[in-house]
Amino acid sequence: QEWKNTFATWDPKDFCNITKVVLPTEAYWSPPVLILEKVNGQSSNLEYVHVMHDGIFNYTQAFQVTLICTLMIFKFPFDTQTCNLSIASFLYPAVTDLVMKTTLTSAEMMQNSQSFLLTDGEWKFTNLSIIEYLEEMNDESFGVVTYVISIERRPTLYVLNLILPTCALYLLDMAVLFGPSTLEEKIGLQIAIILGSSMLAVILNDILPTSSNKPPVIGNH
Repeated sequence: QEWKNTFATWDPKDFCNITKVVLPTEAYWSPPVLILEKVNGQSSNLEYVHVMHDGIFNYTQAFQVTLICTLMIFKFPFDTQTCNLSIASFLYPAVTDLVMKTTLTSAEMMQNSQSFLLTDGEWKFTNLSIIEYLEEMNDESFGVVTYVISIERRPTLYVLNLILPTCALYLLDMAVLFGPSTLEEKIGLQIAIILGSSMLAVILNDILPTSSNKPPVIGNH
C-alpha cells in the first residue's frame, strides 16, 4: 500500500539529509482495507511503515490467505478456473475520502506474480487482469480493486492414472468381444475387465471434485 500525507513532510537538509524513516503503523493513519473473498488467513508481524520526506507512506505486509472461488469443473481435468481477489475499504467513500488505484499494470503484476510461484504443482498460473470499479452501498460509493486470476489445471497425472487405463480397458473389452477365444475365456476376461472398471470407478470417485450442478463430463461415462 502507498499513500501520501501532506502533513508528514520535512526538508532533508534540516535533518542530516534523512529522507526516510521507519515508524510503527499505529503512529499514523493507514487505509483500512479488506479482502472480500477471504475465508481465513494469516499475516506477518511486520507492523511498520516507511515514511518518505515528501509525505509518501509505503506499507508492505505479507499475507497467506484462503479465498472462496467458484469452480467450473465440467471439463475436468482439462479445465481452466478464474478466481477473484477483491480489495476494498467500506469505511471511506471513494468520491470524497478514499480512492483506490493500482500502481502497476496487469502485465507488470503478471510478471511479479510469476516470480513468486516457486512450486510446480497441479495448477499453472496463466493470466491476471485488474478491474477497478465503485461498489454502491448505503447510498454511497466505495472503491474496489479486483484481481482476476486465471489458473489452468495440469492434466498429465489424471491422463496417466485414469484416462489411459480406462481407454485400455475399453479396447480390451472390444478385443475380447470380437476375438476368436472360446466362451469360457471370454467370460473370464470379461469378469477381469469388470473388476478393473470397478477399481477405476472407485479411484475416479476419490479424484473428482464434488459438484451438484454440473458434474465433470468424465464422470458421466
